[in-house]
Amino acid sequence: MPQWTLLGLLQGRQTAPWPLAKGTDGQAGFLGMPRYNPNFCNEKCRACADACPTNAITMSSESRLAIDYGRCVVCQLCTEACPTDAMAPSSDWAFGVRLREDLVWKTDAAAPLAAKETRGFRRSLHVRHVDAGSCNGCESELQALNNPFYNLHRLGIFFTASPRFADCLLVTGPVTQAMLGPLRATYEAMAEPRWVIAVGTCAVSGGIAEGGYACGHGLEGVLPVDVYLPGCPPNPAAIIEALLMFLDRTPQRVKGGQIAE
Repeated sequence: MPQWTLLGLLQGRQTAPWPLAKGTDGQAGFLGMPRYNPNFCNEKCRACADACPTNAITMSSESRLAIDYGRCVVCQLCTEACPTDAMAPSSDWAFGVRLREDLVWKTDAAAPLAAKETRGFRRSLHVRHVDAGSCNGCESELQALNNPFYNLHRLGIFFTASPRFADCLLVTGPVTQAMLGPLRATYEAMAEPRWVIAVGTCAVSGGIAEGGYACGHGLEGVLPVDVYLPGCPPNPAAIIEALLMFLDRTPQRVKGGQIAE
């Protein structure tokens, strides 16, 4: 008997019932995206914008903050710099969206959602992962999906080594120049219909490496993206939620940069 199997039996560990039933998602105490409360903002204060390393927070010409969670690396520097708790820590980790603009904070967050039809993959989904220059943080979280706690296979979602067998292309990393060709070749090898999921802030917008000599702006202008999941890195539960949202098996939580309670 393998040692890890014996250890699991002795410790009584088992697969989490979540998300198929009520139970822990394994993210207790996890710090998610900073939560923005404009009512607490001091006029013309730009402390959080000055602290942000990826321009996820900028000051508009009207001296108002503009928040783009698609650029956020969850470093929490804005929450430390803010003098009024307008940017406050939160456990908001489920930030998967179908439309890129839903990651931009809006006062009116009731915009309608649009999505490609994915009804044919409600029973099972085969995913091809491409690391397009990641620091390996997202890959660590992806590996956790196959551990006994999350056990992704029980949800009918499988990783495949061949793009010809894949329904969906999951991309991590800022898309470096060296990986641009292999990424496009993988996408072209997939049969129609095919979908793309950007996992991690790097894949969504370029992240901390955006605009460097070796990479651009993530998947922007490279491949059509169907689901965006920012985070540095997004945790396993967030990845599962994004995959289930893609399959229309769970609703999208975020609209206009605000997460539903």
